[in-house]
Amino acid sequence: MAWEEWEQLKASAAEHRPTRMQLNQYPADQGSTQGDLKVGNQDLEAVGKAARDLFNDFTTYSGHARVASETAAGGLKGEGFALGGALEHVTARWSEQTKTLLDACAHISNHLRFTKNQHAADDTYIAGAVSSIATLDEGFDDRKGH
Repeated sequence: MAWEEWEQLKASAAEHRPTRMQLNQYPADQGSTQGDLKVGNQDLEAVGKAARDLFNDFTTYSGHARVASETAAGGLKGEGFALGGALEHVTARWSEQTKTLLDACAHISNHLRFTKNQHAADDTYIAGAVSSIATLDEGFDDRKGH
């Protein structure tokens, strides 16, 4: 490859160089830049309460179903019915699936509580930081005679 050809290739590449970073945003003429997804504390509290209620209610009712199924499985098995072993298997799977659902409900409720507390702590920290900056600015202005 000749030197001139190399220089032409470099110049061509420089002309077609893609933008390295581009920030996407609403065009200026779109009006409001707010999205349509809005979630407030009441919404989050309602989701957390629903998860807690499901956890509590399902714990109670699934426990009743498990005990009744285990009793039925034992009775059928004791009488020599193959259905007893099958019901025993279904009851074991029910218990596993119940645990998974209850863990998910607890995770949702706990995460929402943590998020609420963390945001409150962040708000307090930011308010304190802004207040201390404002205090420093006022002190700076007083020294300058402004």
